[in-house]
Amino acid sequence: MNECILNLAPKGIWEEFHGILGVPRPSKREAKMVAYLEKWAKDHKVDYIKEECGNIIMNVPATPGMEDRQTIILQAHMDMVCEKNNDKVHDFENDPIEAVIKGEWVHANGTTLGADDGMGVAGALAVIADPTVEHGPLECIFTIDEETGLTGAEKLDPKDFKGRILLNLDSEDEGEIFIGCAGGMDTIIKMWYELEPKPENATAYRVTVSGLKGGHSGDDINKNLANANKLLNRILFQATTWYDLALYDFQGGNLRNAIAREATAVAYIPNDCIEGFLAYVKKAEADFRQEYQVTEPNLKVTAEVAEIQPDVVIDEMSQYELLNALYACPHGVIAMSQTIPNFVETSTNLASVKRKEGFFFIQTSQRSSIESSKEDVANMVASVFNLADADVEHTDGYPGWTPNPNSVICDIAVKCYKERFNKDPKVKAIHAGLECGLIGDKIPGMDMISFGPTLRGVHSPDERCEIKTVQMFWDFMCDILKNAPKK
Repeated sequence: MNECILNLAPKGIWEEFHGILGVPRPSKREAKMVAYLEKWAKDHKVDYIKEECGNIIMNVPATPGMEDRQTIILQAHMDMVCEKNNDKVHDFENDPIEAVIKGEWVHANGTTLGADDGMGVAGALAVIADPTVEHGPLECIFTIDEETGLTGAEKLDPKDFKGRILLNLDSEDEGEIFIGCAGGMDTIIKMWYELEPKPENATAYRVTVSGLKGGHSGDDINKNLANANKLLNRILFQATTWYDLALYDFQGGNLRNAIAREATAVAYIPNDCIEGFLAYVKKAEADFRQEYQVTEPNLKVTAEVAEIQPDVVIDEMSQYELLNALYACPHGVIAMSQTIPNFVETSTNLASVKRKEGFFFIQTSQRSSIESSKEDVANMVASVFNLADADVEHTDGYPGWTPNPNSVICDIAVKCYKERFNKDPKVKAIHAGLECGLIGDKIPGMDMISFGPTLRGVHSPDERCEIKTVQMFWDFMCDILKNAPKK
């Protein structure tokens, strides 16, 4: 399995990525990946530290003639976002990822690929394994749980490494060097409900919004992608007034840092309203497809008789509060930067809505490159649900990464890129969160950049890696290491 990628160049990275694809590594459940990296270090006779939280730090001596260079940290996260298509049977805790080549891209078969950040891990391992790569002392840091909490970066012990120059290998646009990122936090909501008997002379229907692209709630939030939770709620909100809809279930989205791709609800419709309701759902699909005709060509809305006809529905007041709050909850870009052209400054994502026993669990995430704006938009979300008498809490969040205009390693990277590819790279900040923010907060003065090969559709089953950019990523990384500053 996955042998198709072994013929790709550069051979070293693809061989390492091939090994990584076979190791389950969901966020917060990375034990198998930790064990894999420990065995890899032992097999390659590399000294390493395993931190209490599970982070692995490999210490690599300089190659001959490079002993006078400053220590460089190569940093990547070992966990991956686990998303799959509804019709795909896959156990992320036990099954390997199945890679397929489609034209100029490597995809996965119905799941996320895990190139975020498996490519970063593979790149660092390939550097260690290749004796022809010239480099000074290296510290290769592989962190846990970046995707759902930045836990590894938060628990990284500064005493376990000495380097003060860091190359973060977790970006998704070849030709771009990132020197700053947004900070983020989550706002978590519980909306309580009671159950009451189902209405008489009514039939339960399952309404589903599907076929959306989804995507990363940082990188893709400004691309006018549809949010399945918002679209489904629009249908339910209007149908409550027009067709006396009675809601039983709402399940939409999965991950805090992904735009919801699919959402489904089960609701009772009075039998004498079914014809009108079904026509309305068809009209809603047509409206949505017109609204998102460019960005969501595969958008689909269906309404079918539910396979199970439940005996109960949620109480009328709870339904009213839920649908109104979800309608009012902001989603998308809140503000663009006034200083960086075309850069999202502040955003929020209505990530998931899940019916639990006795309450609906709603997860949202906020990002901003300005700390006060991050808190402001989080309070904006909270205020909507406070009006519905919900339980609301904010997570501690993570800091942003302020660009350093005097970065030595950025100057070196820009020079290396121009010499290698005969063109200027783009130096910019990113709206997504990176571990650099936390690491820089722990160690003020850490000189950092982030870069990587081109990935698209991350955090969704459409995730893919552009093959030709992996060679460029490798050459660029090796050039930076070869030109590391002297001590």
